[in-house]
Amino acid sequence: MKNSNKELEIIIDYNFKNYDLLKLSLIHKSFDSSNNNEKLEFLGDRVLGLIISKKLIEIYPKEKEGIIDKKFANLVNKKICSNISKKLNIKKFMFLGASHKSLERSSDKIMGDCLEALIGAIYLDSGLKSAEKFILKFWKQYLENSIIPLIDPKTQLQEYSLKKFKELPKYTFYKKTGPQHKPLFKTDVQIPNSKKALGIGTSKKNAQQDAASKLLYSLKIL
Repeated sequence: MKNSNKELEIIIDYNFKNYDLLKLSLIHKSFDSSNNNEKLEFLGDRVLGLIISKKLIEIYPKEKEGIIDKKFANLVNKKICSNISKKLNIKKFMFLGASHKSLERSSDKIMGDCLEALIGAIYLDSGLKSAEKFILKFWKQYLENSIIPLIDPKTQLQEYSLKKFKELPKYTFYKKTGPQHKPLFKTDVQIPNSKKALGIGTSKKNAQQDAASKLLYSLKIL
């Protein structure tokens, strides 16, 4: 563990004072159901949201709240967290139960959650400035890309469907799963002549955005 600690510290450009925090941030619940990274992930998600919100307001002081909110959603979603965690090769350092080690279907979410837990660990280890430095370094390209005007997938699908079929997309709420403090919502969407696309998210809104994104991709629009 000592060598892997150093290797990860070099990758993330941060040296931990408390290695117990680093180790805890890498433990998935499939490895240890009681002593794992879920609380650090909860904390890291909030720290990430705070830092990205602050940075967006600095970059776009005259922008409307609604536009900043859309840019924010595109910067803190699980896809971005997963992409960054892959670049950092976080899965190599994680403690996973046997059932998850080769489970590619859920690995993106697991790695994204672990990245948020790592942010939480850095925050507890040495405060907000260190967490901010980490976030701004690894979110730099995404923040730079946020300068490009973004149309969220749900709006894009709506505009496409109205233009082509004169009809709005039809969303069907599927179900809510998971614990009360961390629910997952499933919904599907369909437009005329298309198959249904299933979306998953931490809120109905996020699930609809995910479903719209998948349908746009399947239609080769996104």
